[in-house]
Amino acid sequence: MDCKLTDPINLDFSKTGFFSKLILDYLEGAPALAPFHQYPPSVDAFSNAIKAKEKESIDRQALTEALRSQYGPSLLTPELESLIGSLNLANTYTVTTGHQLNIFGGPLYFIYKIISTINLAEAVEKANPGNRIIPVFWMATEDHDFAEINHISLFGKELKWDAKPGGATGRMDPRGMQDVLAQLKEILGSSPQAEELAALFEKAYAGHRTLADATRYFVHQLLGSYGLLIIDGDDPRLKSLFSDIIEKDILEGISSAQVIQTNRQLEETGYKTQAHPREINFFYLEENLRERIVLENGEYQVLNSDISFSPENLATEISRHPEKFSPNVIMRPVYQEKILPNLAYVGGGGELAYWMQLCSVFEAHHINFPILILRNSLLLIDENSGKKMSSLGIEPESLFQPEQQLINAFVQSHSEEELSLEEEKKAFEELFNRIGEKAFALDPTLKDSAEAEKAKFFNSLKGLENKLSKAGRRRFDTELAQLSRLRQKLFPDSGLQERHENFIPFYLKYGPSFFSELKKRLEPCLNKFQILSVR
Repeated sequence: MDCKLTDPINLDFSKTGFFSKLILDYLEGAPALAPFHQYPPSVDAFSNAIKAKEKESIDRQALTEALRSQYGPSLLTPELESLIGSLNLANTYTVTTGHQLNIFGGPLYFIYKIISTINLAEAVEKANPGNRIIPVFWMATEDHDFAEINHISLFGKELKWDAKPGGATGRMDPRGMQDVLAQLKEILGSSPQAEELAALFEKAYAGHRTLADATRYFVHQLLGSYGLLIIDGDDPRLKSLFSDIIEKDILEGISSAQVIQTNRQLEETGYKTQAHPREINFFYLEENLRERIVLENGEYQVLNSDISFSPENLATEISRHPEKFSPNVIMRPVYQEKILPNLAYVGGGGELAYWMQLCSVFEAHHINFPILILRNSLLLIDENSGKKMSSLGIEPESLFQPEQQLINAFVQSHSEEELSLEEEKKAFEELFNRIGEKAFALDPTLKDSAEAEKAKFFNSLKGLENKLSKAGRRRFDTELAQLSRLRQKLFPDSGLQERHENFIPFYLKYGPSFFSELKKRLEPCLNKFQILSVR
């Protein structure tokens, strides 16, 4: 069955309750945030970003050689070879998103990020004739938080890869995932799409030695046909392009000083900060080890190990083995922008918030700061949920209210009687104000007594209003139970669907047309939350 998505309902992010003040202000072009980014989040800004990026020196040959090696003979086709080769041309640029290596693709927004980036690349290329724009997916292979990537929720069940974590997750061997692959096959069933997905993930995880290679394989198979390139930063050839910055930043503490100052400025402007720098913003990376580097008594120590360096020996180690130095959340964006001819980063609200803490770090290292684009964010309403909403008379936008508020609004709108006492409370407020004025005029000491009686009365009135509301709700027990289940389905644990559900249920029903239909509907730089019904 082919997937069909209705025309979206576009909702202001401010009306969802899920986006921070910083992101809302950024999208509105708030002057207070001007020092923390370089370009506005629009397609029109890319012409200036291209002019700035073309002045930077990018080792395109090293980049293309690394990409060819990472894909390897089994994935390299003439079309992919040509795509990679185009990066050698001075008029070819990238737009990039990135994510951890969540098993089976993790939450839905993993897919949304990539499709957002593909669509952005096409829009920017169309708006800038004579330039080629390639979408890039940066795999966060050096991340060591295994607990964040080792599970997914699928049809109400948790699938979890139990393994001993250690070091960079991209280096872990996924061939130990046989148990979780067997669970997946059982859940998927035997439809053609189920067998297709089972074979895809079997070949990805059982057929590759590292989680990085497995993730590249299945992302390429699902979305590579849209011209997507997938890159792994855990690569000696690419790290060598970054070695000068690694040494300078560690020995001089550049990023730490810059971010501390920026955080202070953001907080003084009234914004919360997302990331907090270390004195040294690099880990030391070996097999089964990714530990912080700290400066103690003039020596650079690797925590939880017996590894240490003098400043001179550290500089030598960086020169000889740059691949052993892994940037943290502060320096990873700098690494990305150093090695790619990149124009924009596409991310979620939390990601863009910490990128805005880094503008001065880029300036200190003489690297152009990219355009920050908020990825598409959406709610998919399946056909059954859509029918239930129609029968209940619920508009999609109303689902973003807190559940109790949604229930109260439903009961009120379906009740013949007025269940709220707001009008009566206003009348009593005026009455008590007049009583207070009379009491004060007769004896000023009676003011407190009048206020106390007023408070006591309104507390009693609130209790009566709650009883009225409960009595009204009892008449709609069946409908309210349906409404509660509907909201829990579309907003699991009161959170966004895209942060909880996986793409697999949609793929099982619609196959690849689910991706192609999403691609048609996700408009780049829309800066609206989209609600789409699936038909």
